[in-house]
Amino acid sequence: MPTILSTKVLSPSQKQLILNSGLGFIEYNAIKIDFVDFEAVSIENAIITSKNAAKAIIKKDILIEKCFCVGEKTSVYLKVHNYKVAEVADDGRNLANIVLNNYSDQSFTFFCGNRRRDEIPSVLKENHIAFEEIEVYKTSLNFQQFRQEFDGILFFSPSAVQSFTKENQLKDSIVFCIGNTTASEAKKHTENIITATKPSIENVIVQAVKILKSR
Repeated sequence: MPTILSTKVLSPSQKQLILNSGLGFIEYNAIKIDFVDFEAVSIENAIITSKNAAKAIIKKDILIEKCFCVGEKTSVYLKVHNYKVAEVADDGRNLANIVLNNYSDQSFTFFCGNRRRDEIPSVLKENHIAFEEIEVYKTSLNFQQFRQEFDGILFFSPSAVQSFTKENQLKDSIVFCIGNTTASEAKKHTENIITATKPSIENVIVQAVKILKSR
C-alpha cells in the first residue's frame, strides 16, 4: 500500500481525503510558527503572503484599507474577518507584478515572517515602490529523521522542504508541492515533482491521492 507523508498536521477533513482513499498516511509539522509582538495601527496597503501573517494582523485588530494577498485561503480568511482584499495572486512574484503594473504610485506595508522570500521586496526595490517590512511571526525548522521511505511527500512551503531534507533524502518519492516557490526549493533535491493546479492544501492532497492510487 502506498504511503503519504504530510509535512504539516492536517485538519480532520483534509486527513479524511487521504484516509478514504485507502492510502497509508503519516503526518508531522516540519516547521514551527511563533507570533512576535509588533507595532502597527492603521495601514493603507498591506501585502500579506501567508495565513500566518493574516492571523497576526487579525490578533492585533489592525485597520487596513486594502489587502494584497498570496493564496485564495489567505484572501478568504481576511474577508471573513471583514478586511477588504484588493488583489489575490497564486505566488509572490505574480503579486509583485500586479503591484508594479497597477499600483506603483502607492506605498505598502509588507507583513512577513523571518524566513520570507525575496521576490516581492526585490521587485518593489528595483522599481522604487515605497514599502516597509514588519515581521509578525518567526518560522523555525523542526528536524525529524524518518527510517522509512514514502511514496509521496506533501510540502506546503519552501521552509518545510528545507526542514525535511536536512535529515532525510527524497530518493524515489514523488514530491507534491503547493506552489511554484515550494517546487523551486524541492528542485534542489529531486526532479520528481508535481505542483498543485491551485495553491491549496486540498488540491495538493487530491493530486497525491489521484497519482498514488493509480500505482
